[in-house]
Amino acid sequence: MELTYLQTFREVAKRQSFTRAAEELGYAQSSVTMQIQKLEREYGVSLFERHGRLLRLTPPGEVLLKLAVQMLDLYAQSKEIVGNQVGGTLTIGTIDSLAAYYLPPYLQQLRERFPELNIHIQAERESLIISKVKEGEFDIGLLLDGKPVDPALSCETIREEPLVLIAPPGHPLTQLSGGVGVDHLNGVELIMSEESCNYRGMFENVLRAHNVSFLIRFELGNPEAIKQCVMNGLGVALLPQIVVEEEVRRGRLKVLPFTHPDIRFDLQLFVHPKKWMSQPLLAFIRLLKP
Repeated sequence: MELTYLQTFREVAKRQSFTRAAEELGYAQSSVTMQIQKLEREYGVSLFERHGRLLRLTPPGEVLLKLAVQMLDLYAQSKEIVGNQVGGTLTIGTIDSLAAYYLPPYLQQLRERFPELNIHIQAERESLIISKVKEGEFDIGLLLDGKPVDPALSCETIREEPLVLIAPPGHPLTQLSGGVGVDHLNGVELIMSEESCNYRGMFENVLRAHNVSFLIRFELGNPEAIKQCVMNGLGVALLPQIVVEEEVRRGRLKVLPFTHPDIRFDLQLFVHPKKWMSQPLLAFIRLLKP
C-alpha cells in the first residue's frame, strides 16, 4: 500500500466527494476511485457509503481516517528530520476577522523565514475549527473566546482582544455623556454576526440578562459586510477592535463608550496535544506570543 492512497483517502473524506478530491489533487476521477478501491481491498471493508447524493465515511472509514492522519503526519515528520526540510504546508484554522485583520503581518514574517513553506488559511465556524484541529486536518487553530476552547486540546491565551460596540457618526448613542450602559440599548437596531459566532452569543446573553429588548435587523457572516451596514446607518454592532481600527481612525465609525465585564475575549491558540511540531509551526507560535 502506498502513502499516496492514504493522502487520497483523506482528501475524499475531507471533500465528501470523489470529484472534488480529484480536482484538488490534480488526478482523474478514475484514479481516485481506483485508489480507494485498492484501500478497501487491502483492509477488506467499505470505507465510504452513499446516502442519496451524500458521501460519508463508514465506521471502519472513520477509524482509518484517524490513523491515516497520524501516519501522514509521521511521514511528514520523517521527511523534515531526515532531509532537514523547512518547507511543506502549514494549515491554520481561524475565523474571518483574525484571518483578515490579525494574521497577515505574522504570515509575512513567516514567509520571509521559510520561503518554500505553503501556508493555507482556512476560515471556518468555531466548532468546525476545533473539530479539525482534533482530527489533525488543521495544524493549529486560532479563535476568540472567553475560556479555553476545549479541554482535549493544548490551548494558550495570547492576549486579550477587546470587543467594541460601533455606530455610525451622528447616531443618537454617540451623543450620550457619561458612557453607554446596557439599558441604553433597549430598542436599538442591531447588526449581528451569524448565530455560531461566540461573541454574538455573549452579547445576547448580557442583553437578555438585563431584560433589554433588542432588534436584530441584519444577520451577516462577514465582518466587512457588518461594517458597511453600520457605516450606512443601518444599526450598531459588536465587533473585535482589530476589525474596525482603520474606519475609526478615518472617522467613518464611532466606538461607543460601552463596556461590560461579561463581554470580553481572549485570542486563543490551540493544537492537538500529540501534534508533531515542525520548525515552521514552532516559529509561527513564537511569532504570535507577546
